[in-house]
Amino acid sequence: MHATLPFLARTDFPPLKRRAVETLQVNLGYRCNQSCVHCHVNAGPSRKEAMTAATVDAVLAFAAASPDIKTIDLTGGAPELNPQFRRLVAAARARGLHVIDRCNLTVLEEPGCEDLADFLAAHRVEVVASLPCYLEDNVDRQRGKGVFDASLRGLVRLNRLGYGAVGSSLVLNLVYNPQGASLPPPQADLEASYRRHLGERFGIFFNQLFTLANMPIQRFGSQLISKGHFNTYMRTLRDAHHDENLAHVMCRTLLSVDWQGYLYDCDFNQQLGLPIAGSTDNRLHVTSATAAALAGRPIRVADHCYGCTAGQGSSCGGALDEETVAAVRRSG
Repeated sequence: MHATLPFLARTDFPPLKRRAVETLQVNLGYRCNQSCVHCHVNAGPSRKEAMTAATVDAVLAFAAASPDIKTIDLTGGAPELNPQFRRLVAAARARGLHVIDRCNLTVLEEPGCEDLADFLAAHRVEVVASLPCYLEDNVDRQRGKGVFDASLRGLVRLNRLGYGAVGSSLVLNLVYNPQGASLPPPQADLEASYRRHLGERFGIFFNQLFTLANMPIQRFGSQLISKGHFNTYMRTLRDAHHDENLAHVMCRTLLSVDWQGYLYDCDFNQQLGLPIAGSTDNRLHVTSATAAALAGRPIRVADHCYGCTAGQGSSCGGALDEETVAAVRRSG
């Protein structure tokens, strides 16, 4: 059973409209050196999809024509495994754009990536590193044997370059995902636990922890369906919905680009094949659109959107509840 089928039905999720596009989230392809059980992209070592040089150029042109875009957010798969990754980073930084690399940490040890950490530091790239728990058994169960140790080595290497240090401009944020069909715990409390455990045991430091709910699509969605937990998890998300989180959902100011250059309201809609509402020929390409033309348009919503508004809320920047958002704004 395909994990996307439940989302093709009508939804009662509240309607949303996007504001100006401030962040362009670019999926460089689905190849990854890991195969995590919670992955909503179904990425892995055998995936071949990868953004071409021509599409990278089109993405850069789209950003250049959109003055409201301040951030390029690079994701995958492991975005660093795309041969165009470094060229895209260098070009975006040369244009004054803030660049985020969503890094799985173990990629820093992949052949050809030995100098990747130095490259990221030299270009002042913000690293958002996935570390779904601070305990070895939990991480290896979710991501593969040996991943925890390799992740720690990556964090130590980034720390030595200045990432996460007090007073440094090199930002290192960590990402937590629950082990299964449950909502993340309060972000502030869990961040304190991460700091204490990683700091005391390994001397590792970082800027912030982002807690993300697991989206019930692709690999994780299939797992829920196979275990008979899909409907229960969806009820959990719907029952925990908070209207106040709607003001801060990432799709209001973020635009997602897939590896072929097609545009979506978010990375989750991209994985479900749900194009931007009202798109010509069902899909809108980066070469035939402008960010300004998308402002004020309705956002394509479906039942999986409850994953972003449940509990304290969940986005690529962590929790969405008012207290957390206010704290982030004060610290920034």
